[in-house]
Amino acid sequence: MKSLMSLEVIERKILVIRGHRVMLSPQLAEMYGVEVRVLVQAVKRNKERFPLDFMFQLTWAETENLKSQIVISSGIVGSRSQFVILKRGENIKFRPYAFTEQGVSMLSSVLNSKQAIQVNIAIMRAFVELRQLLNTHKDLARKLAELEKKYDAQFSSVFDAIRMLMEPPADPGSKKTIGFRPEK
Repeated sequence: MKSLMSLEVIERKILVIRGHRVMLSPQLAEMYGVEVRVLVQAVKRNKERFPLDFMFQLTWAETENLKSQIVISSGIVGSRSQFVILKRGENIKFRPYAFTEQGVSMLSSVLNSKQAIQVNIAIMRAFVELRQLLNTHKDLARKLAELEKKYDAQFSSVFDAIRMLMEPPADPGSKKTIGFRPEK
């Protein structure tokens, strides 16, 4: 594990797929310091620990969509067969797995090493921080909506002025041109 596995680095690896915050198998394998196939084999040997709300495999459409959106270093140990930046004409051979917060937590019991435990602690902290941030944003949005309702009448002239500034001019041909005009 990298000496400084910051929460920001981990949070950038958390994606939203099918309405769930998840981490992909190649990214987790990199963090745990194992090959992707080793991680997937460990999960398959313990299928009963990973119900659908803990882990799911991406569809080909989701995989293709992510391939165009996510930049994953081709230096990931053992990730060649899973999900990397592909050279022209290459294809993804296997669809990655997506692990929800509970699935990542369950990985610590399947991958039982000191590094896995430390990585899981860092990931759980990142998920908790993300949840707290989302709750904060919901509170701010709610408070802003309340303020708009409360002060809408008092600031209606300000809102009207802003709307007028946003509207395009009525007749663009009626404007006088500014600057030097040669005589005809």
